[in-house]
Amino acid sequence: MNGPEIHVSFASELHLFVASEYTTTGSAPVVTDGSSTLGHVVESLGVPLTEVGRLVVDGVEVAASHVPGAGENIEVQAVERPQRIAGAPLRFLLDVHLGTLARRLRLLGVDAAYTNEDPGDAALAALSAKERRVLLSRDRGLLRRREIWAGAFVYSDRPDDQLPDILGRFAPTLAPWTRCTACNGRLADADKNSVRGHLEHGTQRTYDVFAQCTACGRVYWRGAHHARLEAIVEKALRDSTA
Repeated sequence: MNGPEIHVSFASELHLFVASEYTTTGSAPVVTDGSSTLGHVVESLGVPLTEVGRLVVDGVEVAASHVPGAGENIEVQAVERPQRIAGAPLRFLLDVHLGTLARRLRLLGVDAAYTNEDPGDAALAALSAKERRVLLSRDRGLLRRREIWAGAFVYSDRPDDQLPDILGRFAPTLAPWTRCTACNGRLADADKNSVRGHLEHGTQRTYDVFAQCTACGRVYWRGAHHARLEAIVEKALRDSTA
């Protein structure tokens, strides 16, 4: 590439996406082609635009459509937290690798669409746009697709870290125990007699309080795993008010 040279620095939160010269020197030279937008340049250096906040050129904020000129000093900032998503209710779409995160979001009453079968990047991007859902993924290539409505990179591969990351980034309204963790449908209180056919005899004898998914019909009660789930819920609620 033989064009104007610029100098680019990245916020520390973005260092995992870029080459080492940007993490050790703070700012590094980049030769552009003179016609590509700043957004394209940033993505070509490894950072999905979903993770980019303000773009500052010589102290002045610019849009991603800005075409860099020779000698410009560019600061790429991370998204501000909590990140506000305008234009639709806050809803999520998770790729096939984030099943545990999807179930935990649903446990907290957050609208989180997910399927065990991988529909492919194009279908996920199209669904994000069609339903105006924030696409969550650890796949940088998927997050660079222009079709997606909004997206976010999930920074950890550990579910215990993924949940607070997403909750801290988007600050969704929490309504624990109101969604089906299997299908994302709404839960409603259920009379024991009405769900008796779904229960084993031991469950019928031991429990009296039930909820049922209005979409798939799955029945819920405070069984053996409730204490573990309660701990997840309580921690999320504490963190959201901290």
